[in-house]
Amino acid sequence: MDGQLKNGTLLVSESSNRYKVVSLLGAGGQGEVYDVELNGKHYALKWYYKHMATKEQKSILDNLVSKGAPDNTFLWPQDLIFNGWGQSFGYIMPLRPKNYKSIVDMMKRRAEPSFYTLCRAAYNLTNGYQKLHSMGYSYRDISFGNLFFDPNNGDVLICDNDNVAANGIDNSAVYGTPRFMAPEIVLGKAKPSRNTDLYSLAVLLFYMFMMGHPLEGKLEADIRCMDIHAMNRLYGTNPVFVFDPNNKTNRPVKGYQDNVLIYWDIYPQIIRDLFMRSFTEGLTAPNKRVTEKQWLDAFANLMTGIIACPGCGAEVFFDESKVASGVAHTCWNCGRATQYPVSIIVGKSRVLLKKGAKLYAHNIYGNYDMDTVVGEVVQNPNNPNLWGIKNQSKDNWTYIRADGQQIPVALGRSAAIAKDAKIGFGQLIGEFK
Repeated sequence: MDGQLKNGTLLVSESSNRYKVVSLLGAGGQGEVYDVELNGKHYALKWYYKHMATKEQKSILDNLVSKGAPDNTFLWPQDLIFNGWGQSFGYIMPLRPKNYKSIVDMMKRRAEPSFYTLCRAAYNLTNGYQKLHSMGYSYRDISFGNLFFDPNNGDVLICDNDNVAANGIDNSAVYGTPRFMAPEIVLGKAKPSRNTDLYSLAVLLFYMFMMGHPLEGKLEADIRCMDIHAMNRLYGTNPVFVFDPNNKTNRPVKGYQDNVLIYWDIYPQIIRDLFMRSFTEGLTAPNKRVTEKQWLDAFANLMTGIIACPGCGAEVFFDESKVASGVAHTCWNCGRATQYPVSIIVGKSRVLLKKGAKLYAHNIYGNYDMDTVVGEVVQNPNNPNLWGIKNQSKDNWTYIRADGQQIPVALGRSAAIAKDAKIGFGQLIGEFK
């Protein structure tokens, strides 16, 4: 496939870097993407088609390069190649590693992450968008094509950031991707914003966890011609969540939309409730959509609330609602009753204290850092029947026994796991339950 740029072409950027075109990687609606090289290191270059190389697009890119990326989750514009108006131009961004896969790869079983990895990917994705929104931006086009993840560890990369704009500012022709756009955009009643991003994010998360679309049930199955009028009705004028508790007209059709039927009951009630809210009141009330932090709290608990079924080894999620209602946990795969270990509850966080379980900074500080390990479940070397949490943080802890006695737990020491005992982590206290 021939592109606009020939292999070996030298391009000088606005920062005086000299990039050599190595090969054409692909093309999209706005332009082409190339592998380029600078001082032995490879980058990606997005080179716009001439009709897309507008002053508005250049202004967006200038701002993005100046402000910098929210974090390394984003394949962010970092250098510009611009030779003058009337000519094509482009921007340099990090090159995506080949081990990263798309959500489409997962849906077609070309990538099969564990539930833990899937939850971590969802956490990292949501955390990235939270940082983007906190900088005053809206992404405008959250969809399949803009997210890649490592199926081995849940790291994510967000690409196509050249349409990111200040929240509420309409300086781009990009309004979103069909099936992901909020109903108010489909109906032409709103412009892209953080609130419309939250809707698109919820759709993407639903795809990740349920392997289907939240509005595609019987109403979609009955459509004979998916033209613009049918799409406007399904996603704009008459959207109905497939599990709406008050409207059962759009339930998933068995034999056609089986993925959603299978996966819906695997996850804890808290996740189902968030999706329920996203696609019932969140359909028509943008200000009531689930926020990034609400998703993050839930995904953090999913990651620390998984055990392996003793019968078949399947990953099974702890569900607080089952404990509250006295319903036994059973494995979704083999049906075996599943016993859960003691938990430690700190604020909104719950961590199942199984062998090797880790406490992250977010679990004890509530700071949304799920990378820094601050504690780990360990076995007493002198008594294999005794287990504790080893302090791997930078702070001393206080172990509070059931009788009220307080014992300091210095860095490297362990606090015994015992029901009715507590650990003081500074401002927050964890309770064993």
